[in-house]
Amino acid sequence: MKVLFASAECYPIAKVGGLADVVGALPKYLNNQGHEVVVAMPKYDLPWINNQSLESIQSGTIQILNKKYEYDLELLDRSILGFEVMFVDIPELFFRKGVYSDDKSNYFTDEPERYTSFAKVLLNWVLSQSDRPDIVHCHDHHTSLIPFMMTKCHKYEVLSSIPTVLTIHNEKYRGRFSWQKEYLLPEYSTKNRGLLDWDGMIDPLACGIKCCWQMTTVSPSYMEELLSAPGDLRPLFQQEKSKARGLINGIDSDYWNPKKDIMIAHQLKRSINVYKSKNKQTLCKQMGLNPNLPLISFIGRLAAEKGADLIPDTILKIYKKSTPINIIILGTGMAELEQKLNHIGNQYRNTLSINIMYNEAMAHQIYAGSDFLLMPSRVEPCGLNQMYALRYGTIPIVRSTGGLKDTVIDIKYKKGNGIRFEEANIESIAKACNRAFRLFNNKSKMSDTIENTLASNFSWDASANNYINLYQELIKN
Repeated sequence: MKVLFASAECYPIAKVGGLADVVGALPKYLNNQGHEVVVAMPKYDLPWINNQSLESIQSGTIQILNKKYEYDLELLDRSILGFEVMFVDIPELFFRKGVYSDDKSNYFTDEPERYTSFAKVLLNWVLSQSDRPDIVHCHDHHTSLIPFMMTKCHKYEVLSSIPTVLTIHNEKYRGRFSWQKEYLLPEYSTKNRGLLDWDGMIDPLACGIKCCWQMTTVSPSYMEELLSAPGDLRPLFQQEKSKARGLINGIDSDYWNPKKDIMIAHQLKRSINVYKSKNKQTLCKQMGLNPNLPLISFIGRLAAEKGADLIPDTILKIYKKSTPINIIILGTGMAELEQKLNHIGNQYRNTLSINIMYNEAMAHQIYAGSDFLLMPSRVEPCGLNQMYALRYGTIPIVRSTGGLKDTVIDIKYKKGNGIRFEEANIESIAKACNRAFRLFNNKSKMSDTIENTLASNFSWDASANNYINLYQELIKN
């Protein structure tokens, strides 16, 4: 099959969240099984892109009102990432030093112009091809107007027989904009205006849900949550549930491999205990911590949806009870939260390491050297960090939501590989951390749990097969 991915992110080219990890891995695994995937994404002014040699394959102009925008389509050779990447280069709209915001965290205000233009240039290219894709796979709201354009916009209706898949990585971001910008859309019949509308605005995500052939989420539990959650899109999800499917993400097991990872101090050889012990010693030395204490880490965005705002008071609650636990925080986010964490870090220098940054190599060492990884997420459509932790023999402590619920089995069960808790509040997180403390001191149970983490298999191989089966079903229909 020929599959065209449309996405705003792709690792390692441009990453803001988990969307990039999926789009950077799934195509490679699909190609490994004999299919042909092209990832189409905007061209940003980012170091990874600027260091590549790209082949120009098409150029032209698009018009918004009285202004013309020049564009180029540029191809990255398949040998670089294991799949072809086609950059849609519209310099005035996308060639900036950021994906959604600039280097001072100021969000771009012309999102509707950017993503409608991206969709039109991409579909113009599809129209020009004699050998068109068998499937067009869109990701999140940035590309979710594409199914509408392919079926309802006069210029692109010839593409309406090509099946479209829309994967929702996070439904909180919908790309809504005013009807005053309706002119951004290609010409379509006014009888189809209702497909674009949700609550009086053009809502790309809602439109994509209505118009795509198949809607997927990145875990089965997240799909269940969308069907029952109190959000204003719940009626739409329920209306379209016949074409909804939850498919758990995978991880790139070649990249996230403790046996070969050059970013960690000690690779996994024969002994799990030696591997974990040496990496923990290295990590604790770097962070100024005592390696004899249990070590709980948090890696990720310091954002409310990740439950990160609950961490400072949870830390204070744990330390006020004099529980001897080391804690490492790695991430950036809300400025007020960063300041609060730094303040607490100064109070507890001997047991708490606050790192307001994102450092890929440090993250790998934390996965390898920690005993536990904390994920107190309010929302977690799939979650990848818990899969990375499991791969590196680190026990996840997670709230039972979305993909965390699908991938982490509580230690009260025979094959338990983690600790789960139900509520996103300080009391529940502290209790879960105390369970981790007790587990750490039960050496036999701790060893069995680590064995279970390493036995967990969330490679993209199985997930890729699920997508292949889905594509084939759509093509047959």
